Amino acid sequence: MRALCLALIVPLVLAAPAQAVQPDEILPNAALEQRARQISGGLRCLVCQNQSIDDSDAPLARDLRVLVRERLVAGDSDTAVRDFVVARYGDFVLLSPPLNWRTVLLWAAPFLILATSLAYIGRRTRRMREPIVAAAPLSEDERNRLDALMRRDEPG
Repeated sequence: MRALCLALIVPLVLAAPAQAVQPDEILPNAALEQRARQISGGLRCLVCQNQSIDDSDAPLARDLRVLVRERLVAGDSDTAVRDFVVARYGDFVLLSPPLNWRTVLLWAAPFLILATSLAYIGRRTRRMREPIVAAAPLSEDERNRLDALMRRDEPG
C-alpha cells in the first residue's frame, strides 16, 4: 500500500511546476507544443523573476506563454520567437542572458571596485610609511630674521 501511495505522490510532486501551463494553452500539434515548452522554459517570468514562464502562475507569464504559442502557430522559428520577446522585454527576460559587454561589466564590476579599493589603500599605506624629510637648516640670514621677529613679539 505504501508503494502505491509513493508511486502516486512522487509524480505529482515532481510535476507540480509544470502545472502552470493551463490546458487551454496547450497546442494540439505535439511538435509545436514541444517547441513552445523549450522556448518558454528559457524565458524568465518578469513577475516572479526566478522562474521560467512555464513554471509561473502569474498572469504575465500566461500572456507570454500564449504569445510564444501564437508566434509558433504563425510560423515563426524558435529564434524569431525568442528575438521577438527579447525585443519587447530586453535581455532580462532570458533565464540565461547572452554574454555581451553589459553582462561582462555587471560581473566584473565587483572585482574592479575591489581592485581599485586595494590600490587606493596600498597607495595610502605606502605614503604613511615614507619617512618625513626634515627641512633644510636655516641660513644665518634666516636665523637673524627669526630672532628679530621673536624679540619683537616678546612681552616687556
